[in-house]
Amino acid sequence: MQEIKNYVETHKQRFLDELFELLRFPSVSADPKYKEDVLKTADYVAQKLKDAGADKVEICETAGYPIVYGEKIIDGSLPTVLIYGHYDVQPADPLELWHTPPFEPTVRDGKIYARGACDDKGQFYMHVKAFELMMETNTLACNVKFMIEGEEEVGSANLGIYVKANAERLKADVVLISDTSMISMENPSIETGLRGLAYMEVEVVGPNRDLHSGVYGGAVANPATILCKMIASLHDENNHITIPAFYDKVIELTDEEKKALNSAPYDENEYKQDLDIKEVWGEKGYSTLERTGTRPTLEVNGIWSGYIGEGAKTVLPSKANAKISMRLVPSQSSEEIAEIFTKHFESIAPKNVKVKVTPHHGGEPVVTPTDSIAYRAAEKAIEDSFGKTAIPTRGGGSIPIVALFEDVLGIKSVLFGFGLDSDALHSPNEKYDIFNYYKGIETLPLFHKYFAELSK
Repeated sequence: MQEIKNYVETHKQRFLDELFELLRFPSVSADPKYKEDVLKTADYVAQKLKDAGADKVEICETAGYPIVYGEKIIDGSLPTVLIYGHYDVQPADPLELWHTPPFEPTVRDGKIYARGACDDKGQFYMHVKAFELMMETNTLACNVKFMIEGEEEVGSANLGIYVKANAERLKADVVLISDTSMISMENPSIETGLRGLAYMEVEVVGPNRDLHSGVYGGAVANPATILCKMIASLHDENNHITIPAFYDKVIELTDEEKKALNSAPYDENEYKQDLDIKEVWGEKGYSTLERTGTRPTLEVNGIWSGYIGEGAKTVLPSKANAKISMRLVPSQSSEEIAEIFTKHFESIAPKNVKVKVTPHHGGEPVVTPTDSIAYRAAEKAIEDSFGKTAIPTRGGGSIPIVALFEDVLGIKSVLFGFGLDSDALHSPNEKYDIFNYYKGIETLPLFHKYFAELSK
């Protein structure tokens, strides 16, 4: 451990400078205008893998953005760790809410503020630097393969094709992913499950053009009003989702499982204070930890219609749109949920409008084992690094490729994130603590060490 700390201390400024350089690339995969920047980010990642000591580094083309691959095979008899991450980021909008430019990393109170700081550039780059550390100190205990993609934020549409075509190349004993969070640095944790995702776009169309709201208002159905009513009907008075068959395959937690989940440190007053809300909200009969980790949800991610420019324009809009995501729990299928959502949304539309539902992307929920060699290695690494026992938690987010790795490669994943739920992922002023970044670089080599030892 001291050798690890010494190396990090010696190179900490360079580690930070390199991360800042990575964060300056506006690698927004959802917006075509950033295409060249996304491609430049892939080039940067590939070069840094080479610099760290990886072999066979390759920028693998796909129908979308490329996947960066690299490996270091030191001994065929040793276990192999496949490290997954993504170099693309969410759009930075709304830009006016950022306190500093989203692609000019800024440090305030020991935290790095930038789009992608935590999700996922800061987290996957910990692995690159941990790998460098192990190579330079001659302590690499496992074979390592890297697969860093550029389309995670838009559903990883081409990753499945790549994985299936390169199953032999990607053969490994475990997938190691740092794209999740811990409870806190004082209460280190390991996520043992993720929710799935079904992402939809809906459109409600009324008249064939925008109308004068004075001339036609009250006589023609307003698509914005209709859409709001339809969306509001998707939850009942107990915040229970009203779509028929939505909960059919949801498995309730046992009393023992509920007790274990709710034993994790949680301060509701602190939670509300951090978000500047007066009360929490959610499905009646469940705690916040249950709602965010083990219950399915339906949320409006964006809604638009009519005139939203400066000043006033009195129109009755011809159409209204919304983007809606549903988080899913084990046994629910993203394809099945997308289908029943579509049928239900179409069925509740009044006859004076037309409705179109378009599925975007989805992913399956997963639960990772806590009795595997890899999980035990992560536990031991945290115990050495933090001096505390890791708390198992359930993550509320989705990483669709975890289920893909299991289905195609036949291997489980360890969700070894060092972010915090308060890091404003996908929001303005995303951040990542410098302490967490260095702590990840210190802890990851210990995972490799214990994974090799426990695999003997």
